Amino acid sequence: FHKVVVNEVLHATKYTYLNVSEKGEDFWIAIPRKEVEKGASYYYKGGLKKRNFKSTEYNRTFETIYLVSGITRDHPGGPMTDKTSGSLVDQTLAKANKITVDPNYKATPIANSTNIAEIYKNRQKYNGAELLVNGRCVKVNNGIMGRNWVHVVDGSGDKNQDLTITTQDRVMLGQNVAFKGRIALNQDFGAGYRYDIIMEDARLLDIATH
Repeated sequence: FHKVVVNEVLHATKYTYLNVSEKGEDFWIAIPRKEVEKGASYYYKGGLKKRNFKSTEYNRTFETIYLVSGITRDHPGGPMTDKTSGSLVDQTLAKANKITVDPNYKATPIANSTNIAEIYKNRQKYNGAELLVNGRCVKVNNGIMGRNWVHVVDGSGDKNQDLTITTQDRVMLGQNVAFKGRIALNQDFGAGYRYDIIMEDARLLDIATH
């Protein structure tokens, strides 16, 4: 948990940008739009670190900013209930669900898809490229840092090799899915979320349960 004091508040259409202090350090965080009291203390957990984040509404670029799912006035010793929305912030930081896939599982390739082994093998080639992948969801964290984190395997190469995908779409464990998104390398989102390779901002194109 982070305990911060709000120094400055900037409201945008969807976000509220906050300049905050923690342990003598000043930095910016962005939360879903919310009324926040300047000078007050708030708590939050996690945060997605972004560099050179552009706010078109303020025509400014934040050199470093953390995207946070929510803040609360409550002490973390109790449930983190957001009194503005009434939602339980802890629910957005739910523990991961995970399953084990049959070691003989192999996804049937679909048109224009790229298998996970190929992406890992030629990661530099695909860095920044928009690709289509399909396979089975073996792990999922929903609602963390404003996105859902889906782990997909397709049985290519190392049977345990999965690809982490961030998306606004929701899927369930064991579902066969197809996602299209951009490949990025060496991404450090903070809060322990660091990936050598990841697919970001993916769109769910197909889903089936077998």
